[in-house]
Amino acid sequence: MSTSVGELAPASRSSSWRTPAVIILCGCAIGMLGFGPRSALGFFVQPMSHEFSWGRDVFGLAIAFQNLLWGLGQPIAGAVADRFGLFRVMCVGALLYAGGLLLMRYSSTPLSLNIGAGVMVGFGLAGCSFNLVLSAFTKLLPAEKRGLALGAGTAAGSFGQFLFAPIGVALIDNFGWQQALSVFGFLMLLIIPLSLALSTPPAATAASATPADEQTITRALAEAFGHRSYVLLVLGFFTCGFQLAFITVHLPAFLVDRGISTQTGGWVIAAIGLFNIIGSLSVGYLQNSLPKRYILSAIYFTRALATLAFISFPITPFSAIAFGAVSGLTWLSTVPPTSALVALMFGTRWLATLYGFAFVSHQVGGFLGVWLGGIVFERFGSYTPIWWLSILFGVLSALINLPIVEKPVVRAVAQPV
Repeated sequence: MSTSVGELAPASRSSSWRTPAVIILCGCAIGMLGFGPRSALGFFVQPMSHEFSWGRDVFGLAIAFQNLLWGLGQPIAGAVADRFGLFRVMCVGALLYAGGLLLMRYSSTPLSLNIGAGVMVGFGLAGCSFNLVLSAFTKLLPAEKRGLALGAGTAAGSFGQFLFAPIGVALIDNFGWQQALSVFGFLMLLIIPLSLALSTPPAATAASATPADEQTITRALAEAFGHRSYVLLVLGFFTCGFQLAFITVHLPAFLVDRGISTQTGGWVIAAIGLFNIIGSLSVGYLQNSLPKRYILSAIYFTRALATLAFISFPITPFSAIAFGAVSGLTWLSTVPPTSALVALMFGTRWLATLYGFAFVSHQVGGFLGVWLGGIVFERFGSYTPIWWLSILFGVLSALINLPIVEKPVVRAVAQPV
């Protein structure tokens, strides 16, 4: 707790404009920009597949790589940000993200699509997504502002989804998918100036360092992966990635297959983003008074029930939007309690790194959700097996989170020499 206040003080003295309000506002803007375009990529499946005669498995594999590399890159980006400060990491991430979208715009082969949409966007997201924004909030803001700020940062990503889904559909319909990707790419460059407000000090210059704060990254990782509650948290986060990535990429095409218009699909994805603003802010507030493990368990179980209801009845525009609304309430609302639990267990010194490793599990789930969705559809002409797998994972994650112990890890007190 003292570490975070200590880290804020130097920034405040050297940059008086970096008030908590400015930090939160700029962080939310970055979260919105970073999450928006990647949540709208599902609307590019049909126009690109039609133009280049690709199966959905081709596009699905590229986005699956994106999810996987975003996850694998997250702990690396987090470790660099923890050690050397956030600004440089954000700049590199924004440039990679923008470049990947622009390369995707000129892709005409599966290889170039995989490099642009998969590798570059994936690593770019690792460097400039809301995950690093949340770690910056935890480090730079006083403890009493963190809970709501974490919810707001997550909700901002959802607002990006709400905003970019209909914008993406409108751009594709009126100007073509190539121009839509160009617009998305140039918008990502706005992240660079915004990230100035989130600059965190290098570890060597951090004020008020305690013996716990001087823990090496190797010891931090050994401690975390030897901690039962952290391992359970990481395993449960797999389901979140599986469900979100599958729905983001394949739901628009699934709805078109059921006779629902692309425009309605855009509003379904937008509804997910809109209602997740409510869900994320509510969870950010509730986690200050309710056990976080119970919140996570309820979220996963609600998702499973919503999916079961959705596929059990005829698909109509109303049922699709209703599914989007219910899914939205639980969409990214797993993120505030997950990041808060990591900070509670291990402190903020290596928060970006440890949350980054939890996010690897999330993105491995995302990789499998997108990839298996494309393969299953091409082989069976239906997404039904993936929907049922999503329900199963939701129930299992609801159970996995219940035994988590919400206490700081016990460390030996460093003795003076």
